[in-house]
Amino acid sequence: MDTESNYSGYSHYSGRSRGSHRHGDRSRDRHKSRSKDSRSEKSVTINTPPAEPLLGDSSVRGEQTQDDNWGETTTAVTGTSEHSLSQEDIVRITKDLEDSVGLNCRLYLTRTIAVILGLLVFLTPLAFLVLPHILWPEKLQSCGTACEGLYISVAFKLLILLLAVWALFFRPARAGLPRVFVFRVLLAVLVLLFVVSYWLFYSVRILDAKDENYQGIVQYAVSLVDALLFIHYLAVVLLELRQLQPCFSVCVTRSTDGTTRHYNLGQLSIQRAALAIIENYYSDFPIHNPALLSASKSRAAKHLAGLKVYNVDDILRDKLKSYLLDSPGNNAAASAGLAQSQSRAMIAAAARRRDTSHNELYYEEVEHEKRVRKRKARLVVAVEEAFTHIKRMQDDEQKKAPGDVMDPREAAQAIFPSMARALQKYLRTTKQQHCHSMESIQQHLAFCITNNMTPKAFLESYLTPGPTLQYNQNHWMARRWTLISEASVTSGLKDGTIFLLKCVDFSLVVRSKKIPYIQMSEEYIDPKSHKFVLRLQSETSV
Repeated sequence: MDTESNYSGYSHYSGRSRGSHRHGDRSRDRHKSRSKDSRSEKSVTINTPPAEPLLGDSSVRGEQTQDDNWGETTTAVTGTSEHSLSQEDIVRITKDLEDSVGLNCRLYLTRTIAVILGLLVFLTPLAFLVLPHILWPEKLQSCGTACEGLYISVAFKLLILLLAVWALFFRPARAGLPRVFVFRVLLAVLVLLFVVSYWLFYSVRILDAKDENYQGIVQYAVSLVDALLFIHYLAVVLLELRQLQPCFSVCVTRSTDGTTRHYNLGQLSIQRAALAIIENYYSDFPIHNPALLSASKSRAAKHLAGLKVYNVDDILRDKLKSYLLDSPGNNAAASAGLAQSQSRAMIAAAARRRDTSHNELYYEEVEHEKRVRKRKARLVVAVEEAFTHIKRMQDDEQKKAPGDVMDPREAAQAIFPSMARALQKYLRTTKQQHCHSMESIQQHLAFCITNNMTPKAFLESYLTPGPTLQYNQNHWMARRWTLISEASVTSGLKDGTIFLLKCVDFSLVVRSKKIPYIQMSEEYIDPKSHKFVLRLQSETSV
């Protein structure tokens, strides 16, 4: 017994060492593959303005995000924390802080440059008109009514330009993109060169020469304002109109559950296409529910645990050794044949057990669907009874004094306990309990009571998973999306472009296809070709 126990302990130790060697080999291979991927791909980050965690983060992940009993079993736990920070986590947190600080600095720098350039643009025409009156007022020729008309023209054009620039450029930022917008930079450089060239001409031909023709100076300022208006028209074409015509059809697939949507996009860069996809994701994709994914994984693991893998060589070797030692005649051929037949029987039994595993999965899913339908029926009945009680309360309140009328919030709190248990069981069965809190349900119930909505309208938010934006921001608002693309993110979309948008628990795989060129032809049909004559015989059969 001692030798057997020592041997078993040695086998366990050697197995661990071999497993550690294999783990080291896998880690080295994984490190090599990551280094190769990092050389072949470019990863940049898109920051959304709010800083709330996404559904699936450590604070709201799975079924542990909130108590299923909605505050009935709330406890306080003290003691040593089970969470710890490694050196990698500290480095990652430090890098996130540095990235956020760099993003804020870049945002303020961009706004500062835009404000300085805007002031330069709007103050330049006014400076052209004022400087001659300050530097050589006695030499200027009066232009009378013509200059006054030009004054009015400059004033209204500057007002129109101010409103147009405010409407186009001074809008709230939707997101922080990883790279600059190329067309905006080009327009800013064009405006700067244009204004500098006007100043150079003004300083050489007017300031140095002290031109006495004030009407010509005013017309020079008017020409500058006209040119700035044309540049703003060019900005509208490049920034807004160019991307309106659909040129590409993109397929967006969520990596965890395979949910797919298709969108038509215009001529956009990869980073701006990614921004448009993220905005559509929040309104079109159903909310990401990691609890459903964990349930499917647990079912698959349970079915795989029932399968046993046999090594045919080991079975044959063991059976052959036992029969050679036990048989009196040491009949090797008979022993080997018997061992082989038994091993085949064991493998066949395992295969039959594997083939019947799909039946277990089928019946388990049928049982789950029956349970969901049962919970749904109970929930519908409970909600209809609660709304019927509300109707009776409203009829009774019409007979009361105005001061005794119950507001919708109090009415929702009064009838919520009658449906809370059925709703809680349904949400648990469908793995949605972490998406709806008691406070949000009561607010939705008060909203339905205020707007005189039906029970079906109240239940629609819980029976059918809605888009991500319909839920609380604490469950879906991500702080950071990471854009991974082999091509430069400032380059335009092309046929076959593939890039990834990574979030905390999932990623969006985007594939673009160019919309084909459609050629239509016309076929003329002569209207006379459809005419026919119906001839009836005058004689009838008797």
